[in-house]
Amino acid sequence: MTDIILHHYPSSPFAEKIRAILGSRKLAWKSVIIPAVMPKPDVVALTGGYRRTPILQMGADIYCDTSLIARKLDEISDEPSLFPEDKAFAAQSIATWADSILFSVAVPLVFQPAVIAKRFSSEEEAKTFLADRAALGKNGRQRRVKFAEARAVFETCLREFNRQLGTAGPFVLGNEATIADFAAYNPFWFVRNAAVVNECFKAYPAVQAWLDRIADMGHGDNEAISSSEAIAIAAAAQARSQPGTCSIPGIVPGDRVSVAPADYGIDPVQGELLHADDREVILSRRDQRAGEVAVHFPRFCYSVEKCTDDNPQ
Repeated sequence: MTDIILHHYPSSPFAEKIRAILGSRKLAWKSVIIPAVMPKPDVVALTGGYRRTPILQMGADIYCDTSLIARKLDEISDEPSLFPEDKAFAAQSIATWADSILFSVAVPLVFQPAVIAKRFSSEEEAKTFLADRAALGKNGRQRRVKFAEARAVFETCLREFNRQLGTAGPFVLGNEATIADFAAYNPFWFVRNAAVVNECFKAYPAVQAWLDRIADMGHGDNEAISSSEAIAIAAAAQARSQPGTCSIPGIVPGDRVSVAPADYGIDPVQGELLHADDREVILSRRDQRAGEVAVHFPRFCYSVEKCTDDNPQ
């Protein structure tokens, strides 16, 4: 099997989601630490402009967005599926709630001035980070939630989640962890690791025990490599072959298209369409350093537009 390479940084909550999944799947992987803020030239060399963290690399195949990355890791693992047939819809529905609503109210708690002051070593570093996150959300469709509302909704989420764990079992939907657990772990972990605001967990012992249960799975065996090594691996590899079909009306394989997230971080990536179905969109693109790569995106919550002379993006 081609080596699993995760491009991430330690404090990224969505990267923690994938690190935890890697641990639960007992997968060995290579770790590339990337900058938390732009510019990220080595990431762009692989993705063509997608800037959200993390990205997963397997040779010359580059996977964007944790919803797709999770499915890929589940596919190559011998462990019980994160998407069990009898619970797949419920698990995915909870995961979508966690990635959107729960995360949207976790961010304002962690981005409070008192929390930011403890997180960064200097005021300048904090300002750079906040400016980068403002740029990430520019022109996005995700509503910014004010602190008072975020705190109230987050407390409600904690209370309901605590109740669910009290009746379901050790994990959200029973005795085995599913994608619902790892998606919810991400924003809860983010707040729990933030000084000042993390005292809200004290009243919810079932949530705390569940967080410890996920953390105890670890991150799997990993080895550090440089971003330049990762780019060289991509350049020396060949992307896996694709079916070469497209389920999007008006677009066929071979068309030049632009793909972008629909919520935030909407930097478009252009390339030649290799394949698109109801779950995945795959583009071929060439980079001077990385060579020919296949960039994979989820179909859900991503826009796909055909490039024309009048609409190059």
